[in-house]
Amino acid sequence: MNDMRAALYDSYGPPDVLYVGTVPVPELQQGEVLVRVHAATVNGGELYGRAGRVRLVTGRKFPQRTGIDFAGEVAEVDPAVKGLRPGDRVWGVLPRTFGSAAEYVAVRPRNLSYAPENLGLVEAASLPVGTTAITAFRKARLEAGQRLLVRGGSGGVGSIAVQLGKALGAHVTALAGTKNLDFVRELGADEAHSYTTTGPSDLGRFDVVLDTVGTELRSFRRLLAPGGRMVSIAFDLDHIAASLGYVLASTVHGRGRVQFFSGNPKHDLLAEMTRYAESGAIRPVVDTVHPLSEIAAAHRALEAGGVRGKHVIQVI
Repeated sequence: MNDMRAALYDSYGPPDVLYVGTVPVPELQQGEVLVRVHAATVNGGELYGRAGRVRLVTGRKFPQRTGIDFAGEVAEVDPAVKGLRPGDRVWGVLPRTFGSAAEYVAVRPRNLSYAPENLGLVEAASLPVGTTAITAFRKARLEAGQRLLVRGGSGGVGSIAVQLGKALGAHVTALAGTKNLDFVRELGADEAHSYTTTGPSDLGRFDVVLDTVGTELRSFRRLLAPGGRMVSIAFDLDHIAASLGYVLASTVHGRGRVQFFSGNPKHDLLAEMTRYAESGAIRPVVDTVHPLSEIAAAHRALEAGGVRGKHVIQVI
């Protein structure tokens, strides 16, 4: 077992730069686990990376890889690792790097957890990114009975945030595309509004606002009730300096600080998502399953918008 298939690209550009090539299987380092990947997903950050919009971070060394989350089976375990065995079903998120759209990944145990026993690995792959919603609601101190607005309620994180907010006892309002309003209601939203016909001024006050879009932060921050909290997991990359400046300025001006973070979940957070999934409080939401050979089509589909949950890449 020397080589494996992986999604690659040799230059920045549109989805068509993606192809499936051959790279070496990761060499297992001390304290690592080799996972045979059954499925991964496409995330917004990967679109920006592939397009070269964050090349100061991704650099100019090619070929580059894509994919951050994964679900699969343990293939090999370094002797220093305890508690994991070949054949164990696991899921996880690579630590601030790309490369899970491939047949194998090597990770440390802190970056994975046992996958839910009640889910197949392909549908389970849609959930690890949902740990972002858990972290967001902890930062926002969301409590039962509070009013929650989820902006982007039908997307990969938003669709889980709607379910989680409802499980935590909040009154959930979701903003989504017109064709997805019934969908987010089925996920548990008490109210659903189209972002094409409903602007911030048409909405009420909220104790917590979760923004997954990154634009118009000022307008949505104004919806916070006294003592309200706003958490954003996205920046406006067309105006990144202004977007970052506004988040920083919110700490000293106006109503409520805008908190921002990027997800890098560890074992405990992934294990918590496993418990939510096994209890039925959160279910996977899969828009489309694409074979690895159609990685470019999956990127195009996410860029087109209107997604319901996640675009999953089936590797096995």
